[in-house]
Amino acid sequence: MKSFLPSLPVFLPIACSWAEEQQKYFLSQGIALNRDQLIDARRAGVQSPEKIRVLRVKTLPQLLNEDIMFIAKQIGLFSTKSVALTFGYGICLREDHWDDRYSLVHECVHVSQYEKRNGIGAFLQEYLRECMDPGYPFGRMEQEAIIVARDICKATRNDPL
Repeated sequence: MKSFLPSLPVFLPIACSWAEEQQKYFLSQGIALNRDQLIDARRAGVQSPEKIRVLRVKTLPQLLNEDIMFIAKQIGLFSTKSVALTFGYGICLREDHWDDRYSLVHECVHVSQYEKRNGIGAFLQEYLRECMDPGYPFGRMEQEAIIVARDICKATRNDPL
């Protein structure tokens, strides 16, 4: 994926603009977390979980720019396995995963990463670079979301471990 690294300066402003539009829509149309979800978001490191809004969708929104969408798919984003997108405090979750606690907690870890980086631009610059090298899902940020969500869901389930 290193061959796509020179594309990042071109890709990033378009991705940021699109992500900011999506965040506004997710926040305006999404619903607040319930009590248990707020607890999970705090466990995932979110400082202001009350700001999170989750939007239920049939399919995830996709970039309209075909060249950028091609690159995004090449680096592992927007695959058929993708179930959610997070931009700032806005989370978009496919309806077939609406009740999947792990998916929501995973996205809450990304919300905490946005908070730590103070916004969409800084988050996307780091996250997309990691998606290109070492490649998705092997970057530090994605691995953090996988591990933290797994640990939260495993540690708090009712059945024996």
